[in-house]
Amino acid sequence: MQMSKRKFIKNVCLSSAFLLGACKIKSLSGITNSKSKSFGGSMHKIELPKLPYDKGALAPYISENTMNFHYGKHHQAYVTNLNNLIAGTDLDGKSLEEIIKISHADKAKAGIFNNSAQVWNHTFYWHSMKPNGGGKPSADVLKKIEADFGSYENFVTEFKNAGATQFGSGWAWLVLENGKLKVTKTGNAETPLTTSAIPLMTMDVWEHAYYLDYQNARPTYIDTFLNHLVNWDFVSENLK
Repeated sequence: MQMSKRKFIKNVCLSSAFLLGACKIKSLSGITNSKSKSFGGSMHKIELPKLPYDKGALAPYISENTMNFHYGKHHQAYVTNLNNLIAGTDLDGKSLEEIIKISHADKAKAGIFNNSAQVWNHTFYWHSMKPNGGGKPSADVLKKIEADFGSYENFVTEFKNAGATQFGSGWAWLVLENGKLKVTKTGNAETPLTTSAIPLMTMDVWEHAYYLDYQNARPTYIDTFLNHLVNWDFVSENLK
């Protein structure tokens, strides 16, 4: 299922806070901010974004059971925790990206960073996949990959290595930095949003992303992600 950049931005930009055309790839929040009444007045609430496909759409490669836990439980928990942590603070009402960057720079706000970055990372991960995805990318992306990695096969080797060697929990990323494609990896909730790199797609290697379907066989999950799931249309739109 192909999703245009315009549609993705529409889904993730702050409702009524920014004009659609003002949003950039590095400021994709993956959430909407809405005002809801409370006994203490109005507050800004970060919400769990809708998936770009049905929860069973990635089967058999990622099961609906995994999505029920990963999206419905884990992703939702980060959203809930973040709202609780920022309620009544100077971060309440700020965009998700602002929260990520402010909390990343302040060690006292580590809990806020972990939850806010995980909200963003997971949303980006959902859009990095699509039903009937995977395989070699379209011509524009393939040409850029071959120019920067030497070959598509070299990219695959680097990406697999990043995912397989990320000790413990974390993420493998394809990013654009100084005009060149790079494969990077981050631990736990770390995200390229706190660097100069522009994220193009990501793969979640936390165990809850794959354990129900692949148990401890992370390399099999990585192979499956590249061969059957990665959304190269999303990468192409991000490159533009």
